[in-house]
Amino acid sequence: DLPMAMTAHVVYAALDPEAPATQSARVVATIRQRIGFDGLLMTDDLSMKALTGPFGARVERALAAGVDVMLHCNGEPAEAAEVAEAAPRLAGRAAARAERALALRRGPGSGSGDPAALEAEFASLGAADA
Repeated sequence: DLPMAMTAHVVYAALDPEAPATQSARVVATIRQRIGFDGLLMTDDLSMKALTGPFGARVERALAAGVDVMLHCNGEPAEAAEVAEAAPRLAGRAAARAERALALRRGPGSGSGDPAALEAEFASLGAADA
C-alpha cells in the first residue's frame, strides 16, 4: 500500500543470477506481479559502485527492467548530465504512479508534530554531541 519503493543493487540469485534487482526485469516483475506493488518504483543511487558501465547504460538497463525513476545522488555534474540525458520524462503509468505518490505528501505540521517543538528537540540532540 506504500506509494513508492526503491530497488537495491543486490543480486537475488534465485530470481536472476545475472543482474542486480535495479536492472532485472525478473525482479521487477516479481515486485509488480507477485508482490502486487503498483507504486512508483525508483532505483537506488546509480552512482554507487555496485553498478558498472556508463551512466546512460545504467539508466537504460533500469528502464528496460521496468523501474520508473532513476536516482543519481553524488552531485557529480557530468554523471548527472548523462543520467538526465538518458532518462525520459515521466509518462504513462510511471507518471500516474508519481502523481499518486505526490498526492499523498503532507506538509510540516500535518501529522508530523509541532514544527517548533521538533526544531527544539533537534537542537537539543545536537547540543548533546558538543
